[in-house]
Amino acid sequence: MRSILTTILARPVWCAVILACASAYQLQAKDISPPAGISPERVADYVHAVLDADRTIYTNQVVNRMQAKGIVSAVEHWEHENALPLPAQFLQHSGKLVAESGRGIRYRLISLWPVYQRNAPATELERRALESFAQTPDRPFTGIVSSGRKQYFQAIYSDRAISDACVKCHNSHPLSPKRDFKLNDVMGGMTITIPLD
Repeated sequence: MRSILTTILARPVWCAVILACASAYQLQAKDISPPAGISPERVADYVHAVLDADRTIYTNQVVNRMQAKGIVSAVEHWEHENALPLPAQFLQHSGKLVAESGRGIRYRLISLWPVYQRNAPATELERRALESFAQTPDRPFTGIVSSGRKQYFQAIYSDRAISDACVKCHNSHPLSPKRDFKLNDVMGGMTITIPLD
């Protein structure tokens, strides 16, 4: 065995083959470019996953538990009533803080049946997304929107009534244009807007 290895290594042909393979590998390695970055679709999915998880935990582990034990309830005018914010308000207030951070990312809740007009669709893309959820509620609706000279990627995800508190609030609110929501109904959408520059 040792004599075979000595013979192979001693031959100039094998040395040339080894050098050629190493050179080819080096050329291929240089041609492979690193990925350009995370796609805006994936970023929006990540942000949505975090927001959805946070709101679900807040709804189920804070609001529902505190109300069931009679400790404190969640109400619309929570600032004045020594109460908890409603789950939708929790998300809206955190969205306001993120928008004020100056990073360019924004998120908010929208609906075709908003209690307050500020939660109505602001663009044709948002309106089309909300209308599409009647057929495809499990797929986000995406597109590019412009504001001034800047372009943004926007993803709208369906937003379901995840608790009785959501259903009760919308069905009983005096300003609500729709009052027949049931648990797990699509009530609107969560829009996530990400700068593209």
